[in-house]
Amino acid sequence: MSHSYANNHLHIVYSTKNRENLISSKFEPRLYSFVAEVAREQGIPLIAAGGMPNHSHLLILLPATKSLADAINALKANSSRFMGQQGIEFEWQRGYGAFAVSASHVDQVKAYIRNQKEHHKKRTFEEEFVAMLKKAGVDYDPKYVFG
Repeated sequence: MSHSYANNHLHIVYSTKNRENLISSKFEPRLYSFVAEVAREQGIPLIAAGGMPNHSHLLILLPATKSLADAINALKANSSRFMGQQGIEFEWQRGYGAFAVSASHVDQVKAYIRNQKEHHKKRTFEEEFVAMLKKAGVDYDPKYVFG
C-alpha cells in the first residue's frame, strides 16, 4: 500500500501541576486560541479545546505521521511556554490521558468539552478522570494517577 490512512480521533486530558487553578476564565480563550495555532503548525487537526482552571480537554485528529507522545509534548510544552511569556507562573502536570473516540461519537465529545463548567458542578476533575479511565477500561493504580 503506497499511502497511510488513519482516522484517530483522541480525547486528550491533562492537568495543571498539582491540579492548581492556574487557567483563569478570562485567560482561557487566549490559551486555547494559542493551542489551536500550535496544533495547526504541527499538522494536528484540533476539533475542540476547553477545560477548567486546573485541567484541559482536547479533541484531536492524530495524523498517521505523528506519535501521540510527540503531539501532546508539542501542545503542552508550547502552551506552558506561552503562559510563562504572559507572566503567569505555569506548568502542566506530567502525563496525560488519551482516549480513542469513534467517528460516531465526535459530536458528543465536542459537546462534553464545551460543557465542562456544567459537568464540574457535580464532579471534581479527579472524579471525572478516574471515571474516564474506568469507562475506557484502562488499568490504573490510584496512588499513581494523581501522584
